Amino acid sequence: MLIAQISDSHVQMPGGLLDRNYNTATHLERAVRHLNTLTPHPSLVLLTGDAVDGGTLAEYGRLREILAALKAPLFVIPGNHDRRDTMRQAFRDDGYLPGEGFLHYTLEEWPVRLIGLDTHIPGEHGGELCEARLAWLAWRLSEAPARPTVIFMHHPPFRTGLRVMDGMGFGGAAALATLVRAHPQVHQLVAGHIHRPIVTRFGGAVASVCPSTAQQAVLDLRPEPHLAVVMEPPAATLLWWDASSESLVHHLSVIGERPTHVLHDGTRWMLDNPLPPGFCP
Repeated sequence: MLIAQISDSHVQMPGGLLDRNYNTATHLERAVRHLNTLTPHPSLVLLTGDAVDGGTLAEYGRLREILAALKAPLFVIPGNHDRRDTMRQAFRDDGYLPGEGFLHYTLEEWPVRLIGLDTHIPGEHGGELCEARLAWLAWRLSEAPARPTVIFMHHPPFRTGLRVMDGMGFGGAAALATLVRAHPQVHQLVAGHIHRPIVTRFGGAVASVCPSTAQQAVLDLRPEPHLAVVMEPPAATLLWWDASSESLVHHLSVIGERPTHVLHDGTRWMLDNPLPPGFCP
């Protein structure tokens, strides 16, 4: 099983600020092409929030047109730039989003169980898991204590060292960590929001952040709050389930055109001067 994660596509209508400056829709098209060329193909694709920038139905319509080319089934959860009502309407026919309330759900069809969490707070940039959302998660985790599980959400529940992003906050992080620690079937929590690749430990499990499909936040760990944006290469997170060892392996797959300078084609070195016998990279 191969789980692909993309995040923070921030699709706008043509002419919008992000559309003009960061080409967010074009970058999402590249991400779709990238995922479609992976071997093996992903079993499913998770889009972990900020799918669009303004939460409008028109933006979701453009998003869906781009994502329609995906060969793998797609599952979305809301970020702070999304809106529950319009996201629910845009993806209504797919059948996995609940008809009312928080946009939580579970995916049971694969060897790894996936639980999507809605951390959205309307009108705010930060996220939270309130008592009701934590109770829902506790109930779902208690249903299948023996099944390997991945939790996916938009806001990471841990501090990253990027002061501006950390300042947006996450309510309920300590309670979530306690809950995860009590359920060792949780192998990993995956999030977005930060626009950078990040990996840490949280509640005894691995926790990670997926980069954006377009613009990234500059890696700036100075104590003074500072946020800058850079067009570093976008990437997708790939989680490979190794059934033989029952382990989840985390990969970062950079999104871009295939490299033209190949050092080794799998059978021989593609160099002008042959390497000495016995050379090992």
